[in-house]
Amino acid sequence: MIQVFKKIFSVPELKSKILFTLLMILVCRIGAYIPVPGINGDEVVKVFKFSTGGGQNLFQLMDIFTGGAFAKMTLIALGVMPYISASIIMQLLMALSSSLQREVKENSDHGKRKMGKWVRILTLVLAVFQSWIFAKQAISMNYASPGMIFYHIFSVQLFGVPWLFFLLVIFTMTTGTMFLMWIGEQITTSGIGNGISLIITIGIVASLPSTIGTIIKQLNLDSQESGQLTFSSLLVLAAVFVAIIVGTILVIQGVRKVPLQYARRTSGNNESQSNDAHIPLKINYAGVIPVIFASSILMFPATIAQFLGGNNMIGGIISLLSPGSWFYTLSYVLLIVFFTYFWTATQFHPDQISSDMKKNGAFIPGVRQGKPTAEYLESCMNRITFVGAIFLAMIAILPMLVSRMLSVDQVISHFFGGTSLLILVGVVLDTTKQIESHLLMKKYDGFMTRKRAK
Repeated sequence: MIQVFKKIFSVPELKSKILFTLLMILVCRIGAYIPVPGINGDEVVKVFKFSTGGGQNLFQLMDIFTGGAFAKMTLIALGVMPYISASIIMQLLMALSSSLQREVKENSDHGKRKMGKWVRILTLVLAVFQSWIFAKQAISMNYASPGMIFYHIFSVQLFGVPWLFFLLVIFTMTTGTMFLMWIGEQITTSGIGNGISLIITIGIVASLPSTIGTIIKQLNLDSQESGQLTFSSLLVLAAVFVAIIVGTILVIQGVRKVPLQYARRTSGNNESQSNDAHIPLKINYAGVIPVIFASSILMFPATIAQFLGGNNMIGGIISLLSPGSWFYTLSYVLLIVFFTYFWTATQFHPDQISSDMKKNGAFIPGVRQGKPTAEYLESCMNRITFVGAIFLAMIAILPMLVSRMLSVDQVISHFFGGTSLLILVGVVLDTTKQIESHLLMKKYDGFMTRKRAK
């Protein structure tokens, strides 16, 4: 491992990318400890713990995704969820709009810049709306638990509305989200890995110490009486933890090799033909994107439901989307399957692959070149995508089912659950591949010790 790090930092370009990424991540984590002006962070944490109470509550999952920033109501309490929601909306609009598809296809750079502009505008709108909901909920919580909002801020009112507090919350939280979005784009452009995914991953990792503390506390090691969490339950969770990691690696790394043949090529007096060429079709072409998208889609209405409360009729209907309910689980599975197919359809282009194969004189044995090849590749991808989507959904909901059967605290199940681990393992694999590709370009072996062709 030491030799690997020496190789990594011996490549100047890769070294600068990694250091830049680490610096940007450090800046993100600083924002998780700066509370919104007018908010008493310590009091907010107490109210948050009381409101979650160890039950089925979406707030805990959101707090894990933001690395504890949500519970403290800090500058980055919204995280990058508004940006992800905006990206989903724009991807759906592009899939439904033929004019947008044509514009992106004819002028890729201009189309991407236009899409990026609209994503940023929509992110701003969603961040303002969500921060307004947060401010409204904070005010109602302050009436129930006075002291959460500092009096000199809360007392500035107009027609009974604390407008100064509203402005502070909306401005600071929206700015924090836009700043995270900018940092994510900078990491993707100038750093290593996908910036937005890394920000979510770092938030998940930042929750690890508190989760371990919760496990130790619930084991009740200081007393001879059994704690809330037993060692048998912990062993089952550990087994599920390992199964999710292994399953995630298998479903992300797994490929189906479609064999290729080339026309005979003459080299000097010898004729050669490639017999081991193939097209690697990934079982899960979308990676962990479907899990992130599905979680983001479910978080938005469920968050509103938590704020509206159970007495409201609308809140009672939307509360079905709270984690642990059968409707939430079913919706989560269906959204993962949908976004797996959706992302694959938007990113995998069999027509382009077929055209490139024809130009290079390659063909699939038993399949004619041109349109039949594109149809064959699309059919193969649809079949293996179905398997990958179902497997991904099973991994995502497995810990949820196990925690319900074992009555495990939601703080633990959310962290060691499929959603967090799938994102964590998937992003680590993607970042590792990028680092490995940089090493291979400099004629170094990557992290894997398998034999490479020289």
